[in-house]
Amino acid sequence: METTNYVEIALQELTRLKRLADDAIRQVDSGQFFTALDAESNSIAVIVKHIAGNLRSRWTNFLDSDGEKPDRNRDSEFELTEQETKDTILNRWEANWQLVFDKMNSLKPEDLQRTITIRREPYSVIAALNRQLSHNAYHVGQIVFLAKHLVGSEWRTLSVPRNKSADFNAEMKKKFQ
Repeated sequence: METTNYVEIALQELTRLKRLADDAIRQVDSGQFFTALDAESNSIAVIVKHIAGNLRSRWTNFLDSDGEKPDRNRDSEFELTEQETKDTILNRWEANWQLVFDKMNSLKPEDLQRTITIRREPYSVIAALNRQLSHNAYHVGQIVFLAKHLVGSEWRTLSVPRNKSADFNAEMKKKFQ
């Protein structure tokens, strides 16, 4: 679907990034979800928790309040408690992605001309969307890398399989002729 509406383009890309992360997360079991490669690394669980916290903070009252909410404790997003399970973390993930999608679907073209703040720093709405896209892409890449590493030979690719680029390109050529 081709569009010139930036909000639609950004929404499509955020949806694609979420789908990539979800497809990777589905391939790991609960143990793998909480596995960190070393003491300085984050587990998939921690990355998901952080993204969820970031989304909630940035998108709650997106146009009307600073994107760094006073009740956000970013540092706690990198710590796991005994009460947190894969399900509780993923429920928060889903709820905060829904917040993003709902808010983006409510944006009007004139909203793109507005200025918002994140940590009191002014951003155009377009710049804030770009910032969110790059932040999410960075962390989704981490999720996919970790999941692929942890799943090993059982990994089901999320993109063009190795040694299948020519086949994929031929299919795309047929599809878009």
